[in-house]
Amino acid sequence: MISHSQKTIEQVKEYYGKTLQTSNDLKTSACCATETMDPTLKAILREIDDEILARFYGCGSPIPAALEGTTILDLGCGTGRDVYVLSKLVGPSGRVIGVDMTEEQIAVAQKHEQAQAQRFGYSIPNTRFLRGYIEDLRSLGIEDQSVDIVVSNCVINLSPDKERVFSEIFRVLKKGGELFFSDIFANRRIPAHLQQDPVLRGECLAGAMYLEDFRRLLLRVGCPDYRVVASSPVTLEHDDIDQRIGMIDFTSLTLRAFRLDSLEDRCEDFGQVAVYKGSISGHPHRFALDDHHLFETGRPMLVCGNTAAMLGETRFAKHFTIQGDRSTHFGLFDCGPTTAFPRSAQTNEHTQTGGCC
Repeated sequence: MISHSQKTIEQVKEYYGKTLQTSNDLKTSACCATETMDPTLKAILREIDDEILARFYGCGSPIPAALEGTTILDLGCGTGRDVYVLSKLVGPSGRVIGVDMTEEQIAVAQKHEQAQAQRFGYSIPNTRFLRGYIEDLRSLGIEDQSVDIVVSNCVINLSPDKERVFSEIFRVLKKGGELFFSDIFANRRIPAHLQQDPVLRGECLAGAMYLEDFRRLLLRVGCPDYRVVASSPVTLEHDDIDQRIGMIDFTSLTLRAFRLDSLEDRCEDFGQVAVYKGSISGHPHRFALDDHHLFETGRPMLVCGNTAAMLGETRFAKHFTIQGDRSTHFGLFDCGPTTAFPRSAQTNEHTQTGGCC
């Protein structure tokens, strides 16, 4: 007898391999990019083949800053749109690995590999596409602590075993490495009978994570703090979809989390100060770590211990000066009010999700 997990995987393969031919076939905005894309990224998209773009399904723009020379893993890469954007950004000394289980999708990605490398001016491709499951990266030969950054665009919600996915992510990340992903989240747990609906699953709704369960899951895999970078509501524009699951509010969130041993499950105040040097490419005047930490170049900003670690013990360290250490403790850091579904970074509103703020 086929297991529930196997059935879910086969349903997703069918939906993304055969049911959907282009992004226009989607019934809701859940698996469609809704964020305003940076002009630099838009320029790169103009260099990517139309066939790749036509079959792109994503709910955000999980492309972080400071990528040159890094090794990046894209979980559920589909036809490779984000892989190729990242390929351009990491440069010839970096590399990008895309993993997807859908044969039709990965075939499109691999088909354009040589042509895209030439278009970017690379003598050999800095990309690699692997067909497999994001729950089992080890079987694909992706070793412990071998990746600087893991990205994913509206895919983890489709997995029937999310805890295994996040365990694998933090296994392959190097110390100080980052998970930066966009996905669909719900304001309550999805009823079991709706989780088994193949259309709701394919539309990225049935597998949406309840935000509090996500927080607890990260704690179990050793990550006590994550940050919201951007958010936007999901609209259920199809009457039948709304009738079935419209009682639940869905939000597309772009989140970041780091593999750091020094993180705590609350924001603690050690009197530390962070100063941004303005040295990240494309961010000469300010840099947003998340939806409530916007660093202005040269301007000191009081930060909690977790934020100091995210800036001072990662690839961002060379772009910041961190003043102070953890030798003196002043209690909890004042992070502001808590909201369930925070607004995007551009609003600069204080929220608390996960361990901090």
